[in-house]
Amino acid sequence: MGMIENIYETMNIRVQETAFELHLRKIYPTRNILSFRETETISGQMGLDVQKKTDGSVNIIGEVATDPVASWMIQAAQVASKFTLFTHHAKTFPNLVTALRNSMLRTGVFTDEKTAEEQVVQVLNFDIHQVKDFRGRRYIERITECIPIEDKNEYTFDHRKEKTLEGKIDKFMDNATNYFTKVTNKELYKYVNILEYVDGEYVVTNKISDYNLREMRANMDDTDAEAFNKFIEKHWGKEALKATMMFDEELPKTKATKGKKSAQVK
Repeated sequence: MGMIENIYETMNIRVQETAFELHLRKIYPTRNILSFRETETISGQMGLDVQKKTDGSVNIIGEVATDPVASWMIQAAQVASKFTLFTHHAKTFPNLVTALRNSMLRTGVFTDEKTAEEQVVQVLNFDIHQVKDFRGRRYIERITECIPIEDKNEYTFDHRKEKTLEGKIDKFMDNATNYFTKVTNKELYKYVNILEYVDGEYVVTNKISDYNLREMRANMDDTDAEAFNKFIEKHWGKEALKATMMFDEELPKTKATKGKKSAQVK
């Protein structure tokens, strides 16, 4: 609920819940917010299909507590919105990925584990992990970034240069070994903690990936982008800032960007 006030008011918010809990329209009466929930005759999937046609910029899935709701989240994150927010009770980031992957398999959306996991990691950008300690204090323990690993073609055609049959077989076996390694031990993602709560204060521990830095900056107004530039330079240096602005010269100048540079990837 508190994060909504940090979302630009120009962005329309669409909420999908199994039971009304957020009550965002009462908390933010001036915002363009439309909430959906399933009924006895209208399923949550049918509601989500209608929601996709309502010109929403931000999709919020109240709580991913069941397998069908996990399927809604993946769908909402892949199409019809700039970004998606949802809550989940996983204790670690790998547990979050595993839980969502298993939900995809149980609902029958996917039948292959790797394919299901690949779809999950593509929609998970950041995990804001909150905890409640035994004293009753609630705080953000860490912010983790998910970085999908691109599958590169590392096969060679060196067997064509070999003159003997034994040499050709050796090169073939090298490619075969590479193939079976990819199939049996394929890493689909890595994750790093960007921010951690250490000894009563927050510490920036790792740099956000260049791709996400550019995506974040591209969706900010001029004031926020300028402050973001200073944040990047302060914590990760001028080289990191330069990487987020590398595509500026290629952008067409519009009324929104006239006299001011901004970065886009897509």
